[in-house]
This record gives sequence, structure tokens and C-alpha cells, in this order.
Amino acid sequence: MKKLKNWDNKTWLSSNAYISSFNSFLLKKKKLNKNSKILDIGCGRGKIFGSLSRKLKLNNKPIGIDPVNHKDVDKSIDFRNEDIFKFFKNNQNKFDLIMIKQTLHLINKEKRSKLIKTCKNSLKKKGVLLIFSLNTLNNEIPCFKIMKQKLNRGLKRDSRMLKSASKILKDNKIDRFKFKVSITKNKYTQMLKQKYISCLINLSKSQIIKGIDELKYVYSNKIIFKDTLICIKYKN
Repeated sequence: MKKLKNWDNKTWLSSNAYISSFNSFLLKKKKLNKNSKILDIGCGRGKIFGSLSRKLKLNNKPIGIDPVNHKDVDKSIDFRNEDIFKFFKNNQNKFDLIMIKQTLHLINKEKRSKLIKTCKNSLKKKGVLLIFSLNTLNNEIPCFKIMKQKLNRGLKRDSRMLKSASKILKDNKIDRFKFKVSITKNKYTQMLKQKYISCLINLSKSQIIKGIDELKYVYSNKIIFKDTLICIKYKN
């Protein structure tokens, strides 16, 4: 799995407004209570499920798995810096909710179907698996030229990936989560330097600096757009 370190490091994705809106969306997809067991694959710093744990006063800490050993993980989750398949090999739990948020495309193609099937088999009766990915059509993420080229290639791959996932998860339902982002150009520039999105991972520092210069002439001091995610819901 590729390592994406800064997607939730002081970005709109880690803001209270985003987390609150996202968790409201989650709870419409799956009703949870204090006894629910939930798992986040590719959790980052665990802010989403950490907030949800406090909101619901969960008796069982949510489990969060991430390939990056973050030092500032939310204290309300049980963070695991380990291989996902090693986790499932040793896991004895069944889950009410498993979430794979903007992570599936970072996993080796040959392992994706295995992971989806493993998650499916790890759900409780009436348990729910949610897979989130960037909207593949008319995506509004602010980009410079080479970033846009890489993003578009990635979105074409993601479209194929989601079709493949849908074939495995029969009787799934498709929905979209939308969040209106309002961010200063200076703040977004810092996010670009931190490589907050996977299409930036393999770009050099000079390519990013050049791209930032491009954006100065495209956007005003305030950047406003919709961050839209496709959601595949499967209920056991």
C-alpha cells in the first residue's frame, strides 16, 4: 500500500465541520449504538471514527488501521500500524461497520478483491461495508496541469476499480457525500507542499513549486469547491 501521510494533517478533511458532516452521513448509512464494533481501513490519524466514538460513547474503541505510524493519533481509537491481511488473519471480531475511505486505490490491484471479500466475511449480520472514492466525473479538486493529468488518470483507474468492487458486492447501493470547501489559497498551497492527495506522491519538489505558481494565476485568495465522494454501500 502506498503511504499517504498528510491527507488529514490540518486539512479540511480533519476539520470539525467536515468530520461532523461525514459522520452524519455515516449514521444515515448504518445505525450504530454504544455496543457497535467498527473498523476503519486506512484511518490516517483516526479523527473520523475517534469523533464518532465520543459521540456514541462506544464501549468498544473503533479499530483503525494505517500503514503510516502516525504519532498524533486520536486517543479514542485502537490504532494498528500493521498489514491489513495480517490483522484479519488474527482478528476474531465481526463488525457492524467497516469503512474503506479513499484507500482502496492505494492497495495493490491483485489484493483489492481479496480485501473486499475479507471485509464482507467480517461483517456481522446486517453489518455494513462502506467504500469511498473520489468522484470520478466532473471532479472539482483544484489542480495545476501535471497534477490534473495524474488525477484524471487515477480517476479512470478508480472508475474501473469501483465497477470491480460492485461486482463483488452484489445488491450494493451507490450514493455521494458532498462537502463544500472554502479555503485560502495560502492554506491550500501548504497542503500541496505536504502532498495531501495521492496524485502528488510521486511529484518532485520542483514540480509542485512550479504547479503552485500556476495556481496563483488561476484562483483568487479564497478557493471554493465541492469535495465529492462516491460511496458504495453493501449490507450483509
